[in-house]
Amino acid sequence: MKFKGKVALVTGGSRGIGKATALKLAGEGATVAVHYSRSAAKAEAVCKQIDGLGQRAIPARADISDREAVNRMVTAVTEELGTIELLVNNAGDVGDMMFDELTPEHWDRIVAINLTGPFNVLWAVKPGMIEQQFGRIVNVSSIAALAVRPNQLPYAAAKAGVISLTKSCCGPLAQHNIRINSVAPGAIATDMLSEVSPEMVEQLRSTTPLGRLGEPKEMADVIAFLLSEESSFMTGATVIASGGRILIP
Repeated sequence: MKFKGKVALVTGGSRGIGKATALKLAGEGATVAVHYSRSAAKAEAVCKQIDGLGQRAIPARADISDREAVNRMVTAVTEELGTIELLVNNAGDVGDMMFDELTPEHWDRIVAINLTGPFNVLWAVKPGMIEQQFGRIVNVSSIAALAVRPNQLPYAAAKAGVISLTKSCCGPLAQHNIRINSVAPGAIATDMLSEVSPEMVEQLRSTTPLGRLGEPKEMADVIAFLLSEESSFMTGATVIASGGRILIP
């Protein structure tokens, strides 16, 4: 088992890509802290599924945009499970808003969740990883970071920032045997799409060269690869997993 004996923290682990990743890591032997911000019931349900796999899991609540709340969460997880060795910075919010309607308040909220949040979590787990001279980190970005998305301006800018954060941290962290990479998913069949019209979902599907939406499990497989020693010579990289949609303007 690739992650036997490792402690993992998966933010946004109660649903979608985060849930699939938490289950994937547990299935490979990891003990998992399932982060959530609102739905304790969903996080506890994921923990129960992990228990069924024979692995330990605990729910971990925090607003990732709140630095002190994140620090408290990481301290609590470390005290209960041990030093966090695997981090998946997955939590986020799209928050579509047309260019002409965008407000500074909306910008602040979306950037806080999608860029400041991952920074907060990374900085909270970093000291423990440095102390033990081991860590594996995956930041979840988006192909919105690499394409024109005027209706997702703060989200696209924040996710581009996540890629830059990943690249900029790679050198300093490498000195401590800590690898950091990111993944940029395309259109994935998560419950976030329930907020999108059926017509838009169909457009997303039809403009993806593979002719379908991605599945959360497929993203979990990529994330697990980047956390594992199968990617031992990779750091500072961004893996695009979009079904070819990144090629579409």
